[in-house]
Amino acid sequence: MCRLALKTASDPFSPYSVLEAMEAMQEGYDGSGLGLLLRGVTFTDFNYQPSDLILSGIAHTQDADYRLNMKMQGWGFSKKYAHEFNVNHNKIEAKDRYKYLLRVYNPPDFWENFDREQLERELMMTRLALRRDGEEHGGDLTIFSFWPDVVMIKEVGWPLGIGDALSLNDDRIQSRIVMAQGRQNTNWGINLYACHPFFLQGVCTMTNGENTAFIPIKEWLTGTHFPGYIGYQSDSEVFAHILHYVVKQLKLPLEAYKHVITPLKTKELEQHPQGDFLRGLRDVCRRLIVDGPNCVMGSLPDETCLMVMDQKKLRPATIGGKPGEWALASEMCGVDAMIPDRDQSLDFQPMRENTVVIPPDRKEYQIWSQFDPYPLPQAA
Repeated sequence: MCRLALKTASDPFSPYSVLEAMEAMQEGYDGSGLGLLLRGVTFTDFNYQPSDLILSGIAHTQDADYRLNMKMQGWGFSKKYAHEFNVNHNKIEAKDRYKYLLRVYNPPDFWENFDREQLERELMMTRLALRRDGEEHGGDLTIFSFWPDVVMIKEVGWPLGIGDALSLNDDRIQSRIVMAQGRQNTNWGINLYACHPFFLQGVCTMTNGENTAFIPIKEWLTGTHFPGYIGYQSDSEVFAHILHYVVKQLKLPLEAYKHVITPLKTKELEQHPQGDFLRGLRDVCRRLIVDGPNCVMGSLPDETCLMVMDQKKLRPATIGGKPGEWALASEMCGVDAMIPDRDQSLDFQPMRENTVVIPPDRKEYQIWSQFDPYPLPQAA
């Protein structure tokens, strides 16, 4: 078991407030890892621009930091800003943390001619090249994300303790979305890349549960030969990659995600107004069907947030909030901690067929059912 917390708000807020919500759910994790994703980022000492690129990770040695700087310069990136965390290393369990990386870059000049698809691919390939460099040097460089408007922080330890160690309560970094996961180390070793959330080309998910269908799903995704479908230090990373596959490669609406990971039964599809298409989708993506129990929360580049769970519904979660401010959490007390002044009659726990969606305007949340029709892709 793990614990998840996601808050999305129209006005930027401190990630520390979400870590305080994680504290309310502390019986659900063991301190073996914390992951944070911040989307819609603002800094008190830097005027972030939409075209800026943010690199997040850890340089474990001075040499790794030097290599990173040389590679980025050699590839044509110019550094605009480096956030210096006020770190209390006495509160960090690991002792090989030379520098927590949060750096903002201008893209190379020749990227100006790239379309969106080329830009996203180059960002991914740059991140993967840096990750590979760290692995080739004994794991001395860990790269979590390289993307506009996104910061990722991962560390071993208890959520609030890590927040204190990195001084995340100083409000120097705020964001409109914060996703946090406290890890329960069950089937996998302690590895920073295994900490949720998982991120690929703007698509991000985190999971409470386990996926016993992990191996066939991993093999199928790897077999597509898409460069970003690598890693898999956690069986939950496939949830992010499946979501990426659905919305980025198949270019299907978000509603299709639930139909891929937990398709309806044949008898149910026979009654569905789009049953023929959904049966075909199920057959083509059969190897991507998950086995739980799982609860998945995620976010997309346009700041849409979502929550789903599998058919077993043994990892429940709740949404609550008010217009302009919504929270998702594994437990009701987590929602209480993030948005205490809400109308609790609006709280909702999704059922096995539901996808809960918070649109970018954050006026209200939506509940999608697999039994309802959804927009089919247009013919070319």
